[in-house]
Amino acid sequence: MTDAADLTARLIRCPSVTPEDGGALVMLGDLLADAGFEVHRVDRNGTPNLFARWGARGARTFGFNGHTDVVPPGDLGSWTHPPFSGHVQDGVIWGRGATDMKSGVAAFVAAAIDFVRETPPDRAVILTITGDEEGPSRDGTIAILDWMRDNGERMDACIVGEPSNPEIMGEMMKIGRRGAATFTITAKGVQGHAAYPHKARNPLHALTTYLNDLIAAPLDAGTDHFDPTGLQITSIDCGNPASNVIPETARAVVNIRFNDLHTGASVQADLTARANRVAQATGVTLSIEAQISGEAFLTQPGPFVDLVRGVVTQETNRQPVLSTTGGTSDARFIKDHCPVVEFGLVGAYMHQVDERVPVAQVHQLKTIYQRILEKYFE
Repeated sequence: MTDAADLTARLIRCPSVTPEDGGALVMLGDLLADAGFEVHRVDRNGTPNLFARWGARGARTFGFNGHTDVVPPGDLGSWTHPPFSGHVQDGVIWGRGATDMKSGVAAFVAAAIDFVRETPPDRAVILTITGDEEGPSRDGTIAILDWMRDNGERMDACIVGEPSNPEIMGEMMKIGRRGAATFTITAKGVQGHAAYPHKARNPLHALTTYLNDLIAAPLDAGTDHFDPTGLQITSIDCGNPASNVIPETARAVVNIRFNDLHTGASVQADLTARANRVAQATGVTLSIEAQISGEAFLTQPGPFVDLVRGVVTQETNRQPVLSTTGGTSDARFIKDHCPVVEFGLVGAYMHQVDERVPVAQVHQLKTIYQRILEKYFE
């Protein structure tokens, strides 16, 4: 039997802060190759990635996806145990990545190895593991999917092992995610003296009018599986040190998490139309720069979702809520390849000082993944 908790601790000891691998993918590649998997490194632009297959090419294929890169640990002196020690004490594994998500990777790697060793199916299992999920995400899972397309590889369904449960194992699984976009709005007016406003055009007045319009008129009221689109103003600045000068330029940053009523392009078009109306009314030019980091998607409830939900319910005695909450994950790339859901550990300590995970929870997750494989290939 492959010990998922021991593998978690060993992975934590690899200092794989994005984009460094720290030996994590080398370790996993050797382990999977020894278990009979066909292993390929799919590094791109210095980003480490791993693809592993077991079984016949072209057969029905189940996939897992995850990442071994982690966020920086911060102040080392704030940690009870060193962040890359993989310290195990009183049934708890400590270290950066313990929750997000070296434990998830260890659980599905261990489950896949034991599954193909003990009950080899007439099918195939694919594991895709990246070192670029916490970073820009341009050369991670995207690079693996590009390589799979070019080499005739395909998954029929996939689980992303991100921590999906807020507080209790089995309470939630993700069947979609909101889209995410950041918009920088630049308002350009005419500089002038604050005592003579008729000789200037204040960009801050136009910009705050525009932002108030965004807040006052929500984009939607939500859908069956998604909350209403959320909009947060995260920055307003004009770089003006003088209290008696009307600035020429002001900028604001808006982050929008949108549901499946929208695309990134449609949200941008809406914001642009509102900007044009404010510009026409004030004489201040408003331009918008967009950075769309993911589109909204939903894996419709059906046989695949029911299978995963059923196994989780059986193993945890809880029926998970089908959720689309949270930030982005690499599921946003996989959804264009095959149906995808997310299920992993409790995420209460992810990205925190003293990140940690109970050993028993890692073993439970491995069991869930192995049961999903067994049910999928029945």
